[in-house]
Amino acid sequence: MTKDSNTEDKQDYTELIEEALKVRKYSYSPYSNFKVGAAVLASSGKIYTGTNIENASFPATICAERVAFTKALSEGEKDLRAIAITSSYDEFVFPCGVCRQFMVEFNPQLTVILALSAEKYEIHKLKDLLPYSFTLK
Repeated sequence: MTKDSNTEDKQDYTELIEEALKVRKYSYSPYSNFKVGAAVLASSGKIYTGTNIENASFPATICAERVAFTKALSEGEKDLRAIAITSSYDEFVFPCGVCRQFMVEFNPQLTVILALSAEKYEIHKLKDLLPYSFTLK
């Protein structure tokens, strides 16, 4: 495990990471071949997964993080605690700016786990990845 200053040593994210790794195979990425899997943990304990879905009209592409988030939100979850993000690259991949802004709307304190495997990951806080987010509050 790789750690940074925001590591939550007591929390075990193994299941969340494994779910993100599993769902990645469902990525629809015929243009980039860049496969991303994400898994969101709700306070209810339920995990919601998502993968990136590309489109020939590139702006219509949706990222794995937003797929997982919208699945959770559309099923009534309001308190999302953590997200694990995996990709087909051999390095940690951060969420894009659109995903950061989307997620911060629901929880600026969200724990973001960037994972290569269940044993090798980094933990960050969303507020540190987007310190000056846009808000109407």
